[in-house]
Amino acid sequence: MRSPHHITAHPYANPYEELGGLDEGPPADGPLEEFLVADTEHARDEAEAQDDPWAPPNHRKGSRRKRRGRLAGLPFAMKAVVGILVVAAFLTLADRWALLYAERRAADTLKTRLKLTAAPEVEIAGFPFLTQLADERLDSVKVTVPDLAADRISLAQVTATARDVRLDTDGPASVRGADVPHLQGDVLLSFADLNRELGASQVTFTGEGHDRVRARGTLPVAGHDLRLRAEARIVRNGDRGIATHIGGMRLDIGDLATYRPGARTSQGLHLSRESVARLAHETRKAKALLSVPAVVRRLGVPDSLVREALRNESKLTELVGTPRFLHQAMRLNLIDLALDHPQLLALLGFDPALLDALPRLTRPVLTDQLSLGFRLPEPPSGRVTLRDVRVEKDGIRVRLEGAGLAVGRPK
Repeated sequence: MRSPHHITAHPYANPYEELGGLDEGPPADGPLEEFLVADTEHARDEAEAQDDPWAPPNHRKGSRRKRRGRLAGLPFAMKAVVGILVVAAFLTLADRWALLYAERRAADTLKTRLKLTAAPEVEIAGFPFLTQLADERLDSVKVTVPDLAADRISLAQVTATARDVRLDTDGPASVRGADVPHLQGDVLLSFADLNRELGASQVTFTGEGHDRVRARGTLPVAGHDLRLRAEARIVRNGDRGIATHIGGMRLDIGDLATYRPGARTSQGLHLSRESVARLAHETRKAKALLSVPAVVRRLGVPDSLVREALRNESKLTELVGTPRFLHQAMRLNLIDLALDHPQLLALLGFDPALLDALPRLTRPVLTDQLSLGFRLPEPPSGRVTLRDVRVEKDGIRVRLEGAGLAVGRPK
């Protein structure tokens, strides 16, 4: 057996010695030291964060930097295009403002020179306007005058377009006038305006064909509203006017009679067909009519038949019911009988005041009331002539031409 003194030492170190060695000198760098340091710094950061007040995160600074970065990255050509577009927009706006100002000044000048009640509408075509103004020439100018006085009526609308207008200027800011070498346009006599202006007699006008106008309505005469019918043919009258030839004029006095002004056989005051037909059932009126020798002669009825009819009502009914009597009775001009036999016409239903007023409604008087004629006013310079005249659905339209016109201060 081996002696105890020969026992080999245990390969493991004494644990107590290792524990004691931990306290010897400053600690060496190692994993433990890194862990402890990191833990200490994290605790300190948390404490400082608790002491500072909370604020929301700011994302705008970064976005601004990004946008500035993107704009800074745009190529120079793109920036130049944007600049040119901005300048072009301002120039266009300035050109349009100058155009509006020029149109207003031109409208005021035309109002003064033509002595209009309202300023006309002026439209200057072409772009850019400032270049035309600098060149002292306008491509096209359209002028619309809504109401131009001409004789008894106002023209509903006058529209004219002038081309190649030459300006008389002292520079772009001072335009004295303009020369119009050629002008084209039209005049519209609106039926709506004619009905309003000539509506004292409650007459309305409508188109009928390419050169005719029909007039329908009522005409107050001696307290009675007579139905009026007439036809007007529209023709050009010289170089600056139109005329109307009135025909087919008649005034209906209810269903009693019809008045046509004039001296012909078919004109004057005549009983209507309905009124004559009622005589067969109105014995008293029929006898009164046949009792006047002048009426009997105009009717062309033999005296023997008249005497027999006056004695026998059945014969009277038979006589006044014949087509011949109806035709002849409608041809009687009652105006001729009004002076000599006023009581007879009163018996037939006529108002004496109306019989007195009708003869004064002569053709010239009615023609003047229904006339649609007019003449264009003489222009201050140059000439304006009317061309084609036609009747349309909305009114009477007349084409016009002008040449050598000048607008503004005379040279």
